[in-house]
Amino acid sequence: MSTGRMFCRAAMPERTMRRCLFSFFQKVRRTSVNGVIPYLREMNFVSVMFRLILAMVCGGMIGLERGRKRRPAGCRTYMLVCLGAALTMLLSQYEFTMVQGPWRELAQQIGIKTDVSRFGAQVINGIGFLGAGTILVTGHQQVTGLTTAAGLWASACTGLAVGAGFYEGVLVAFPLIFLSIRVFPIVDVMIQEFSRDINLYIEFSSINQVGEIINHLKAQDVQIYEVDIERGREKQSRNPSAFFSVRMNQKQTHSQLLSNLAGLDGICVIEEI
Repeated sequence: MSTGRMFCRAAMPERTMRRCLFSFFQKVRRTSVNGVIPYLREMNFVSVMFRLILAMVCGGMIGLERGRKRRPAGCRTYMLVCLGAALTMLLSQYEFTMVQGPWRELAQQIGIKTDVSRFGAQVINGIGFLGAGTILVTGHQQVTGLTTAAGLWASACTGLAVGAGFYEGVLVAFPLIFLSIRVFPIVDVMIQEFSRDINLYIEFSSINQVGEIINHLKAQDVQIYEVDIERGREKQSRNPSAFFSVRMNQKQTHSQLLSNLAGLDGICVIEEI
């Protein structure tokens, strides 16, 4: 047996992959973009590999910003969600192809009917449990993790679209999702900074300070539409506290309002929530 034949037998999987890639690039050279996209929508090795890699890249880029902010779900979580969703959709398409092809006679005998969308529907339901684990309510009645949960859901939808071969939808949706997570938080901060509505958490030394705070807010032409007085929610805090939902009528920033209230006697802690 020659050395070349031994090498071919030992490296048969690698050679098969090279042949698939070579045939794909040969097809790319001979056809236009309009011919490549239908080829990538077919169920073949190159198409499956391309879809899974694309899903992994899209999920990783969506989760990159969440990971940098040390959120519960980071880059790897988004990557796995998007990759798993794409694989689920590929499995659904594979089952449909097999039922319509090699398994057709057996499927007709036992009465198997395949719905391509049922696997994707279960992915969307499952993401609800994963997203719920990222939503937290802090001691100051502040809800966090909503953007992370929404990002996981959008990442799963992106994976389903990639797995289905809906490249046009991914091409439009992925940049919009990435911009929503990466760029729009800056716009969101600007909107909140110049918003007239503000929620305040205040701790004070005595419960009698509440009346003084209310009078001070009214003197600054601040409308109070909700007050919740209670003991500090945090165990280490023994001071009474209150949550104020107010609306500023004057043209002033949130920082200016906080500075004015912080100057009052008896105020221990004040922060915007």
